[in-house]
Amino acid sequence: MDNQIALQPNNPQPFFETLQQEMERVIDRFRFNPMTRDTAFRLGVSGQMVPAIDLSETDDMLEITAEVPGVTKDDIDVTINGELLTLKGEKEDKREEKDKNYRLVERSYGRFQRTIPLGFAPDDEAVTAEFEGGVLKLQIRKPATAKAALRKVEIVDK
Repeated sequence: MDNQIALQPNNPQPFFETLQQEMERVIDRFRFNPMTRDTAFRLGVSGQMVPAIDLSETDDMLEITAEVPGVTKDDIDVTINGELLTLKGEKEDKREEKDKNYRLVERSYGRFQRTIPLGFAPDDEAVTAEFEGGVLKLQIRKPATAKAALRKVEIVDK
């Protein structure tokens, strides 16, 4: 009988039950996953970690700063394929607490990836990367063709 009620198109109950279950899963993921304590990482649509980035642009240069706390430079892979810059790597976190009445050990592990469209294909020598204290800084010099392609669009009042 319950199945018949759930299948009726005018019964909103299955929608709200599904919504509630999904919200509980999201809350549980944040409550029990220590990886989400790092504000520099956020969860993407697929549940994969995505590093936070700052992007600034001048006429000659594109500067990208990515926060990847708890990661070493050997854990990060930076690649450029045509006009796409990809940052990917792995993060492992281990925390241990000891007290008189308990012992807590938490381990978390995750892979991250972020692809950024550059709008131009940089020359091989045009990219520099530095890593310090969980922050990756990239500087990408724009080729002359990318600078020439920039044009101002006039905005008119109506």
